[in-house]
Amino acid sequence: MPESPVWQPSAAPDAVRSRAELLRYLRDFFARRQVLEVETPVLGRCGVTDPHLDGLAVSDPLSGIDQGWLQTSPEYHMKRLLAAGHGAIYQVSRVFRAGERGRRHNPEFSMLEWYRPGFDDRDLMKEVADLVCGWLNCPRPDVIPYRDAMIRWAEIDPFTAETPQICERVSSWLDARQAAGIGRDGCLDLLMSYCVEPALAKCGPAFIADYPASQAALARVNRAGEYPVAHRFELYVSGMELCNGYWELADVGEQRDRFEQDNALRGVLGKSTMQPDQALLQAMVHGLPDCAGVALGLDRLLMLKLGTGDIRDVLTFPTERA
Repeated sequence: MPESPVWQPSAAPDAVRSRAELLRYLRDFFARRQVLEVETPVLGRCGVTDPHLDGLAVSDPLSGIDQGWLQTSPEYHMKRLLAAGHGAIYQVSRVFRAGERGRRHNPEFSMLEWYRPGFDDRDLMKEVADLVCGWLNCPRPDVIPYRDAMIRWAEIDPFTAETPQICERVSSWLDARQAAGIGRDGCLDLLMSYCVEPALAKCGPAFIADYPASQAALARVNRAGEYPVAHRFELYVSGMELCNGYWELADVGEQRDRFEQDNALRGVLGKSTMQPDQALLQAMVHGLPDCAGVALGLDRLLMLKLGTGDIRDVLTFPTERA
């Protein structure tokens, strides 16, 4: 006989109440700052080209959906709202990412995303700190440049080291063929995960900022310094990554180029290419306002509040009980 499913929720009542308190806190936080709450589709016509993210495909011929995608983030739809003139906006949404399962990951999770016209990445970092520190009652984060963090804790300069040197640095976890397969940035991501994040767990809250231009994703790039760096930041609390924020790229030509570069890397990694979201590109042609945006994992924020290291403790029904 098949094993009976577990019907009980995995989160205790206190965790469920804490989530409700968090939602009230967020809505009050943004209402006081006159940031508008919006809703966008969970099911969209396009997924993302990001080579490190995979969406979940959905088909429904009866509704005329040959293939749609459960969204990995509400970003593309929210940027279309920005281009349409809706101003400062935020959203609490359910998002989906294939293959993500572990103590800090569930394929379906809760994300807070917001955009601030007129802000750059430094302005938004201050607001992120206001929100997170207000909820966790923790010290305000330090700001650590990505290069400084890698030199200090991974013992390598991500801007000057040759790619073979970086690949050699991850030989404890990957053989040479595997390291070559994920490339320079993939190896740097491993060093961030295995060297920098554990060190950050022993520090107070910290923003990592000024990522290499090759890791800009959808952020603008500053080319004025010695090395080009992305206007991108991530917040770590107790060694846990909470959010990823950008001073948003508004150049549609560069956005098209990045979509192409993403798909080229997807091919190298043996993944299928993804159709770029033409609606987003058309919105950018119309004009995306100068703005900064950030996506923050709410389940992880709850984990920190409740002092648990397992995401299942803050989810009513994680994937295995859904």
